Amino acid sequence: MVVSCCSLSLAACGVIADAGSGSSASPTKGDDITVGLLLPDRDTARYARFDYPIMKKEVASLTNGRGKLVYLNAEASIPKQSRQFQQLIDQKVDVVVVDAIDSTAIASEVKKSKAAGIPVIAYDRLAEGPIDAYVSHDNELVGEVQGRTLLEALGSKAASSKIIMMNGDPADPNAGRFKAGALSELNGKVNILKEYDTDKWSPDVAKANMKKAIQTYGLSNIAAVYSANDGIAGAAVDALKAAGATKIPPLTGQDANLDAVQRIVAGTQYMTVYKPFADEAEAAAKMAVAKVKGHSIEFDALTSDRVNSPTNKKIPAMLVAVVSVTKDNIKDTLIEDDVYTVDQICTPAYAADCAAIGLK
Repeated sequence: MVVSCCSLSLAACGVIADAGSGSSASPTKGDDITVGLLLPDRDTARYARFDYPIMKKEVASLTNGRGKLVYLNAEASIPKQSRQFQQLIDQKVDVVVVDAIDSTAIASEVKKSKAAGIPVIAYDRLAEGPIDAYVSHDNELVGEVQGRTLLEALGSKAASSKIIMMNGDPADPNAGRFKAGALSELNGKVNILKEYDTDKWSPDVAKANMKKAIQTYGLSNIAAVYSANDGIAGAAVDALKAAGATKIPPLTGQDANLDAVQRIVAGTQYMTVYKPFADEAEAAAKMAVAKVKGHSIEFDALTSDRVNSPTNKKIPAMLVAVVSVTKDNIKDTLIEDDVYTVDQICTPAYAADCAAIGLK
């Protein structure tokens, strides 16, 4: 079972509950706090299924039920996210947690928020501007895990294998880190035919790019596909099937979406990267509440890492561990961590596939 310190109580992490001792800041607010949460899109299933409800529950728990979470989703629109951020500033929320669509574009709103005295915590993606903290995963490690697992799938044929790389949105700094991590494993070990970027992580864009790759290089010449996330992986599978593929080559993924897990069971996606959502969401909630209340001891204990952005250096951060999920360890990861039940994965359409891999 994957457990990180932040999924436990603060006391279990060795954090002192009394912020007064040794803390440079005294509590500035009681339990009646408002946390603004800005998430980027609805295509990524984990946001609505895990991140938002987990964070909402944690904020309530940390504030004796008096704190509230205001959740807004930008639906992949940069202008909409900008307006939503301004809406939270106008509402005078106590802290903003933002998963930016475009890390550079969001910087002006971050500055406005700080000028209004509202701290900002970057969530999942590292936003530019004067953010107070960052919680995510080691995103280069995500790419390394994807690349390494893809090589394992290719085995002894890796050196002669030709692959397509379907990267994420170039406006998302995480996409560059995923790609860098993957290339650190793949360079010199496979033949990369072509790399494609996926604007706004759109499955439609990914499907069109995969179609181009098949038309350009031929279905039989594509031995594997590096897909930066599960949405891209699903789109690539659709394009391969539409082109007549009877056997889908190994594909990577990320986010452990339910449909991706079912593709893994069925053998049409090789792996996904599971990023323990509860750990990340709970950490963000704890950071937000500690920041508003002036509990710097708790805040510092949660942000033991440091990261750099193009505009800030040594940003307090928490980087949560990641896990490669294949058909061999679904039970020991996603089911063990209560992300999904066997019944959710093994619907009638996948019952035979589940039985074949002993998932029951």
